Formats: sequence, structure tokens, C-alpha cells
Amino acid sequence: MPIIVNVDVMMAKRKMSLTELASKVDITPANLSILKTGKAKAIRFATLEAICKALDCQPGDVLEYVAEAGKSE
Repeated sequence: MPIIVNVDVMMAKRKMSLTELASKVDITPANLSILKTGKAKAIRFATLEAICKALDCQPGDVLEYVAEAGKSE
């Protein structure tokens, strides 16, 4: 998938654990883990907003678009 989730990168920069972020965002650690590992198919804007608020970052710090090799636009 060409959308890369960088929650783990931002968590490391902020020295925040998965459990701590899950508590601040008010989602289960299991659901945050799914998002962190890039296995999620969607994210609610409310969840993205809560993650950005907890990590003091912008949506572009958490989500990144990378074009797939060999695919034309």
C-alpha cells in the first residue's frame, strides 16, 4: 500500500510507549498496534486528530504517501 504510517517513528521521537499513547488517544493498544504496523485499512479523522494532539505533530508526520514502483499514475 502506498500510504505509510509513521506512528512508531513519532512515538520514538516523543519517547512514548504504545500503552501510553493508546491511553491518551482512548483506543485499545491492539487497535493502535494494527495502525502502527501499517495493517489498518482506514483511520477516522477523530483518531488521527487525537494521535496528532498526543504526539504534538501534524498529520503529515504520521502519514506518508510513497508511490509504488512500476505503477503508472
